[in-house]
Amino acid sequence: MKTFGHRLASPWRRSTAAALAGALPVLAFPAPSLWWFAYVALVPWILLIRSAPTGKRAAYDGWCGGFGFMLAMHHWLLPSLHVFTFVIAALLGALWAPWGLLVRRCLAGAPSWGRIAAALVVLPSGWLAVELVRSWQGLGGPWGVLGASQWQVEPALRLASVGGVWLLSFLVVTVNVAVAVLAAVRASRVPAVAALAATAVAASAAWVWSPRPDTGRQARIAVVQPGVVKGGDQRFVREEQLTRELAGRDVDLIVWGESSVGFDLGDRPDLARRIAALSRETGADILVNVDARRSDRPGIYKSSVLVGPGGPTGDRYDKMRLVPFGEYIPARSLLGWATSVGKAAGEDRRKGSGQVVMDVGHGLRIGPMVCFETAFPDMTRHLTEDGADILVGQSATSTFQQSWAPGQHATLAALRAAETGRPMVHATLTGVSAVYDASGRRIGPWLGTDASTTRVYEVPLAGGVTPYVRYGDWVLHGVLLVLAGWAVAEGARLLRLRRPAPAPPVPPVRTVRESPARPGR
Repeated sequence: MKTFGHRLASPWRRSTAAALAGALPVLAFPAPSLWWFAYVALVPWILLIRSAPTGKRAAYDGWCGGFGFMLAMHHWLLPSLHVFTFVIAALLGALWAPWGLLVRRCLAGAPSWGRIAAALVVLPSGWLAVELVRSWQGLGGPWGVLGASQWQVEPALRLASVGGVWLLSFLVVTVNVAVAVLAAVRASRVPAVAALAATAVAASAAWVWSPRPDTGRQARIAVVQPGVVKGGDQRFVREEQLTRELAGRDVDLIVWGESSVGFDLGDRPDLARRIAALSRETGADILVNVDARRSDRPGIYKSSVLVGPGGPTGDRYDKMRLVPFGEYIPARSLLGWATSVGKAAGEDRRKGSGQVVMDVGHGLRIGPMVCFETAFPDMTRHLTEDGADILVGQSATSTFQQSWAPGQHATLAALRAAETGRPMVHATLTGVSAVYDASGRRIGPWLGTDASTTRVYEVPLAGGVTPYVRYGDWVLHGVLLVLAGWAVAEGARLLRLRRPAPAPPVPPVRTVRESPARPGR
């Protein structure tokens, strides 16, 4: 009986099938009810690569699948980047070519139990190595990490507090590999079932071991979402109107979204005075976000600025990790043509030099981030280490209102909260805004993309240190050691295969001595 891969005799059909198979895991992200699909979504892709007749074809299947995955994950960029979206997907998809070679090496043919046991560790490690490389800010950051599909599953959020989103990705890929073995290698179903059982036991042990956040007092945080308002001045007026509605509601902090102020407050002291007046009227500091050319240094910055009753407090955070093409163009001298085919940045914004924890009074300290930065687990971890009580992300996804990007962006805050054991506020201009407690559970309703409103959230504060904050990216360090060990073992195997076989031993030539003639004969 022919396998799934062998039925695709045409290279074009096979490449198309690989791209479609690579796109399947993306279905687990937008719909909360499809979180389970992530645990089987990689199986068709694995089975296709396993059937590749050569290593070159397996690498090509990995590349095609990576292209499908990246294109499906970032399809909402098409209206802005147009054809350049396909270029980016093709370039980043090539990162999965080595993973295709690993899949074929471990699972092709009739793999032994040893190869299957190796596959259950090496293939998830290889996948995480790809996620690690593409998570570099210059390559687009960790948007669409496979483990992020589990943001609404409470046991998964508990595991995120142990090893971050990386541990979730590792477990998801491990289950997919085991299911692929169950489907394709009958003789090896025992180790596959054993692997599934071991994964369940390990996940359960980590779930039991992970500490619960120590919750105590609460903070009242207000989110101001003006909605779709054209023009910086009109948006500011709407934000003023909404903020005045918070007077007398005893809030501790008011958060505006990304680019909520389109002018530098040093150049526009009138705006600073109006925000300070709002702070006095509401009795709370206001965290605004300024997207403008600075008056005290050259260049455009996106900055979180804290304003109190007396004006700007001096606490300012300049965005450190910028969105490629959206806020700057990498290697502009080579890729500057992207501005002619899409809505790429006409001028590169400037980066900040370090993260900032701000004291907003009432014994409350916040760690601000801007938009894209909430995708990076290390940023929230460092803010927690520096003493932040609440993590705050200011975002604006108005360009992509009709796509799944606003909702997906809001879900990342659940993971960051669970990883760090600190509540997180995700405030946007036009939705989706959301707040999560220290366990990653949602507090109150989301503010959708069509909402123009304010919302006050009772946010339980939490203490303690999660294993992820204490030990950092130990999962990534572990997978790199696994891959290094695999590379050494494979190198030794190749050396044994190339070493010429010793010549067969030749018995020594025996000299036959004649007996001396007897006398008389």
